[in-house]
Amino acid sequence: MRLSTILSLSAVGARTLAQSNTTGQLGDAVVVTNNPIGKEALAVLPKTPFFTSGSLEGNVKGSVKATTGAKGVGVDFEVAFSNLPKEGGPFIYHIHVNPVDASGNCTNTLAHLDPFIRGEDPVCDSTKPATCQVGDISGKYGKITSDPFRARVHDDFTAMSEGPGSYFLNRSIVVHFANKTRITCANFFTTPQNNASTTGSSSQYALTPTPTNSMTPVTAGVGALSVKSLAFLPVVVMVLVL
Repeated sequence: MRLSTILSLSAVGARTLAQSNTTGQLGDAVVVTNNPIGKEALAVLPKTPFFTSGSLEGNVKGSVKATTGAKGVGVDFEVAFSNLPKEGGPFIYHIHVNPVDASGNCTNTLAHLDPFIRGEDPVCDSTKPATCQVGDISGKYGKITSDPFRARVHDDFTAMSEGPGSYFLNRSIVVHFANKTRITCANFFTTPQNNASTTGSSSQYALTPTPTNSMTPVTAGVGALSVKSLAFLPVVVMVLVL
């Protein structure tokens, strides 16, 4: 048998093995069962796109809302996008490892969230979501194929409780063209929930820091201090009179 034939067969064998090897180096993704009940988070796209295209007017509008799944299992994602580019789809979106920094540079969010070291190739098999990258939401549950686009999906493998590598509230969502060029990105931040309960520590409810291109929760600490200081005025007045 010629050497060229042997090499050709070896290449085919390696390609076939790669296509069948969709499990990460650390195994399949693990179902998260201890997410804090009632916890919510939101990522809102900025007004300015990271990548400017002649087929895009302004920026993609929309958000990704995340809510703890039933009984703390996984996460329910509510996705809403509109004003998409006129070409370059179907569009894809993922959770990326790093948050968006103050510059708004989506490249700095690095790669997809992939704690089981699965990699992007071969592409995600949506019939086997446990074998996909944890952050590959559109690969597991569907690409952006309409404008406007809305979807509600449940993912068993993302965490809203700090600790596991699948925790994403300190990370970002990135929207791409079909060729993987990054269009826009935004950070997740947690929204206060009065009725939230948790299986972990209360520190999990601290608001996630966000850059200037994302929504920022408002606090009322200054107002509270001002009102408190007014309580001492009558005492001061009585001392002066005496």
